[in-house]
Amino acid sequence: MEDTVAAAVTHPFADLNIADIVARLNEEDVESAAAHIAELPPERAIDVLDRTELKNGGEILLELPSGLAGQILKDMSADRAADTLRQLDGHDRSALLAHVDFETAMQLKLLLAYPEGSAGSLMTTEFVAVPSTYTVGKTLDYIRDVQKTRETVYMVLVVDPRTRTLVRIVSLRELISGESQQSILTIGAGNEPIWVAPDADREEVARLISIHDLLALPVLNARHQVLGIITVDDIIDTIVAESDEDVQKFGGVEGTVEPYLEIGFLQMIRKRAGWLSVLFLGEMLTASAMQHFEDELARAVVLTLFIPLIMSSGGNSGSQSTSLLIRALALGQLRLRDWWRVAVREIPMGLMLGGILAALGIARIVAWQLFGIYDYGPHWELVALTVGAGLVGIVTFGSLAGAMLPFIMKRLGFDPASASAPFVATLVDVTGLVIYFSVALVILRGTLL
Repeated sequence: MEDTVAAAVTHPFADLNIADIVARLNEEDVESAAAHIAELPPERAIDVLDRTELKNGGEILLELPSGLAGQILKDMSADRAADTLRQLDGHDRSALLAHVDFETAMQLKLLLAYPEGSAGSLMTTEFVAVPSTYTVGKTLDYIRDVQKTRETVYMVLVVDPRTRTLVRIVSLRELISGESQQSILTIGAGNEPIWVAPDADREEVARLISIHDLLALPVLNARHQVLGIITVDDIIDTIVAESDEDVQKFGGVEGTVEPYLEIGFLQMIRKRAGWLSVLFLGEMLTASAMQHFEDELARAVVLTLFIPLIMSSGGNSGSQSTSLLIRALALGQLRLRDWWRVAVREIPMGLMLGGILAALGIARIVAWQLFGIYDYGPHWELVALTVGAGLVGIVTFGSLAGAMLPFIMKRLGFDPASASAPFVATLVDVTGLVIYFSVALVILRGTLL
């Protein structure tokens, strides 16, 4: 005992809090990190492995003595232990599970069986549940006995003692406000419990926790029995990771949760080259569109001056719509069946925005012509009208296309974030040229064309 205390005091991390220890270990290689953890008191070692910020947790466990690894894995929170095991392949995962008791191993295998990103994969099986026959006093006594082994005690699940189905959810605040002999069924508002199925998407979990201001959300099976709970801190970690991936997809990069400097050169090439190649092939259609209108370009070179203006305006309006719709779909504010409502809203929106840009574009041409800054030729009024009408059409199309793409991607089973800004811009570039020169053929026929 004295040796353990002395080792804890002389350990280089003895005076650091858990967050600082994790930060220091993340700077070490796996072998060194494992050696430091092996020297920590077991309670602190468990706290360190329980932090989601710790990198290579699974590999560190493999480097520890088998007995210590098994003890840490058993005493870690169930959801974090499952996340750590997901970092390993099947053989290494089985090797670690062999060092824990049967009950813990089966519990972790249950969590590992759920698809990553589902409610089942996020939940922990360490929750407080009591029969509906309990009193307030008996429930509080039970919480005191089990509080060290539970993820949270701020939410108590009340279940039917015979069927084990969820009857009510009582908060700790409501519990301590009641009388000792009062039935737990008389505590709280008695509203219908909010819950999710284990196959629910993590975005649905985040939405429910957010709109109902929950500290935890129970996960129920088809018989309405409690499988586990998802705590708010776990879903926050998930939301942050999901947001990072979505931001990368917005820029046309395959999503990754790894820090930038830790992504290998070839891995980075692989993540960027795919989307970049797809976008490049899409832009080839832009060249094809310009070749199709080669004669018109030769006769009305002045039109080429506004091609960058036209293309960027359509792409920008489309990117705006895409960003707004992806956000709305992620928060559950819209569903697939709402696509027509969005379309009806975006068409007049695009016309109005296009009209504003058209007015600015026409004003610029008129000002440059009248002040002698640039001569757009004898038919400059028609050129200005062409640019203005083209902007209205392209911005309207861009807004509509940008709004519909997330719905299409979601309907096809892809992440709506994959309808990234570069993808929308590429699509609108091609169609924008067609719209622009089609408008020019109508307005300038018999003059420049």
